[in-house]
Amino acid sequence: MIKISQTKLPDGSHMPVFGLGTWGMGEDRNTFDAEVAALRAGMDLGITLIDTAEMYGEAELVVGEAISGRRDDLYLVSKVLPSNASYEGTIGACENSLKRLGADRLDLYLLHWRGGIPLEETVRAFEHLQKAGKIARWGVSNFDVDDMEDLEAVSRDCAANQVLYNLTRRGIEHDLLGYCRERSMPIMAYSPIEQGRLAHHNTLDEIAKAHSATTAQIALAWVLDKPGVVAIPKSSRPERVAENLRSLEIALTDADRTLLDSVFPPPRSKHPLEMI
Repeated sequence: MIKISQTKLPDGSHMPVFGLGTWGMGEDRNTFDAEVAALRAGMDLGITLIDTAEMYGEAELVVGEAISGRRDDLYLVSKVLPSNASYEGTIGACENSLKRLGADRLDLYLLHWRGGIPLEETVRAFEHLQKAGKIARWGVSNFDVDDMEDLEAVSRDCAANQVLYNLTRRGIEHDLLGYCRERSMPIMAYSPIEQGRLAHHNTLDEIAKAHSATTAQIALAWVLDKPGVVAIPKSSRPERVAENLRSLEIALTDADRTLLDSVFPPPRSKHPLEMI
């Protein structure tokens, strides 16, 4: 079994650097069983981190079915929509997510992106949920540095920030990545293969051949090569889940990194935070 390392959170706890994304799952009833099977296959391979959200619709039901009887072995993450992020709304949204998941608690609960409700109100709800034992810790998603600074003025207990990050979306390297690293706050990279588009690229293919790997594995290995970054690729196929996991065994060389930087250059200035 492939060993999945852990990264440290601000509270001193740890989370796996590799997990299973679920964006888009549950949208087609005909694929429900296959999606459940893919998640279970990942858990059988030792993957314990599963990321979902209320916005993903029926995905929480897929996760709930997949994790039935196995909750205690997992690191479970979900998210509240900004439209539900009032004090009462956050508490209600969390309760609803837990019902869909068939779980009594979340390891991490995120504000999906910043909306119009004051951060103070959402944080107060997160703190209530922590005291009630419904969530172990809380964090955010799609927050740029200015958002993080506003949040830090309210509370310094944010555990993680989940953002879009891959070889073609490197804007966070200018400032956000460093900001979070200074606080031992993991970046959870969603769409680390750019929704599959990086699975077909000539430069990645060249590097992949040298490592007897696939292009998707190289794209994932690049994300996982970054300290304090967690990758959460999504796949509905057990064989692809296993393939993605093997990216942890790839050790990129300095020459690989230099070549990738030449084709996918790091940012030279501040970029607006990208979202999809």
